[in-house]
Order: sequence, then C-alpha cells, then structure tokens
Amino acid sequence: MNENFDKAFDFVLLWEGNYSNDANDPGGETKYGISKRAYPNLEIKELTVADAKEIYKTDYWQKCGCDNLEYPIDIIVFDTAVNMGVGRAKIILEKSSDWKDYLMHRIAHYADISSKNPMFLRGWINRVYSLYKKVIV
Repeated sequence: MNENFDKAFDFVLLWEGNYSNDANDPGGETKYGISKRAYPNLEIKELTVADAKEIYKTDYWQKCGCDNLEYPIDIIVFDTAVNMGVGRAKIILEKSSDWKDYLMHRIAHYADISSKNPMFLRGWINRVYSLYKKVIV
C-alpha cells in the first residue's frame, strides 16, 4: 500500500545510504543506491535524499505496482527492484506463491549470480534476512 513507501524507502537507505564508487560493483558510482550506470545524466555525488526518494517512488515503487500490493510483499518487491532491478523483481513476483517464497527465490538468484561477485553474497543474504526480520515484527 502507498503508506508503506516511506517504510520501504527507510529500509533501503539502511543498505544503500552512502556514496561509493567500488570497481567491483556493476552499478559503478552510487549514492543512496542510485547508480551512474542506471542514471548516466545525474551528478551522483550531488544527489540528495529527496532526489533519491523521488526516483525510487517513480522508477521503482510505481513501476513495480507496489501501491497495488499487500504488505509485506509491497516492501519486499520494492527492495528487490532497488537491489536487482525492476524486471527481476517482477519476474520473482510472478513465480512466488507468497512473500516468504519470494524471499527464497531472491536468495536463490543471489546464489546463482554469486560466482560473478562472490564478495557481495554475504551482504545480499544479510539484507534479505534483515528484510525478513522487519516484516515479521
């Protein structure tokens, strides 16, 4: 539901809050999870939290149809879209029976791609576990 966007955004900032330009990260230069690769015309270092929130609302939350999803799947799909892309988030949604199944598909995808970026696997799994703990409270 729409009122959950703020909760979802706050969760994302816990994991995507700082500026980075890690050569191992396929997104390249990134701030608040917004990457230069995805937004080549943005000055990433100058990005504000308000800018990031607007981008996330329009390009992730709305494109995934999160306003039409029930809690907690709305927050889970949004976070997946931020971390894996809107397309992947929708694919996982289509093949999931519920939010717990969705999280398991997400972990399976991380395992599948971990050979390309093994240094990120632990962080990806920790993020899913943190999301799980957030929604079961």
